[in-house]
Amino acid sequence: MLDATNRSGGTATASPRASAAQLTATTGVAVPATPHTATPTVGLTARCARILLSPWSRLSLLVALLAAAASAMLLLEPQRLLTDGLPSQLGGAAAVVAYAVAYGVCTVAFVPRPILNLAAGALFGSQLGLGGALGGTVLGAGLAFCLGRALGQDALRPLLRGRWLKAADHQLSRHGFRSMLAARLFPGVPFAASNYCAAVSRMGLLPFLLATGLGSIPNTAAYVVAGARASTPTSPAFLIALACITVPGLVGAVVAWRKRHRLRTR
Repeated sequence: MLDATNRSGGTATASPRASAAQLTATTGVAVPATPHTATPTVGLTARCARILLSPWSRLSLLVALLAAAASAMLLLEPQRLLTDGLPSQLGGAAAVVAYAVAYGVCTVAFVPRPILNLAAGALFGSQLGLGGALGGTVLGAGLAFCLGRALGQDALRPLLRGRWLKAADHQLSRHGFRSMLAARLFPGVPFAASNYCAAVSRMGLLPFLLATGLGSIPNTAAYVVAGARASTPTSPAFLIALACITVPGLVGAVVAWRKRHRLRTR
């Protein structure tokens, strides 16, 4: 409400509650409206969101998740599958699928794949064990790749400044399928390291999964067969599987030693 015209001065005065529009209509003089200032809470929320979504915050979250998963695996002791077996309520195809899912989660938590492959053979035999182990391998690699791509790529890519790091990134980004296939076939390349290196590069998810599935067949099959025939260590199948595990490992160790020796001599 506007007050009446001031009887002493004859000018219209507005009460403190009068709006800018009412003053303009009454006096004929344009009065600018007072701008609404943003509340401090909105600004604080925006700053917190920027900090939480920053590359280094996401990388810290990834490290925390992986550390928590590895700690959980130490407490759960998945290697007991070799002695205790699966729960009695699981059987048939459901048991294989459940094992593949557990296998994938365990690989993300840095459980060694040889233990899981041996357990797959001991629990399900050669054929079903190989299917479950390969399924878990691809699942675990995909989970690690997606976590690394979503939480770690933006923070780690600016750190790729060394000559060897740039060369590896260029190889994975330009020739992803071929490079990852070779990494899976070569026994000396750590599984988890190759997952996160591929995630930091610009390699696509589909070539990564295809190369992982195909390249993991020989080594995985050798461990699964060894686990399935562990009760008969003198059988030809067990001895062949043991040779397929030992010989590539020795070759990989020799190649790695020679590469390291050449780098030192340069």
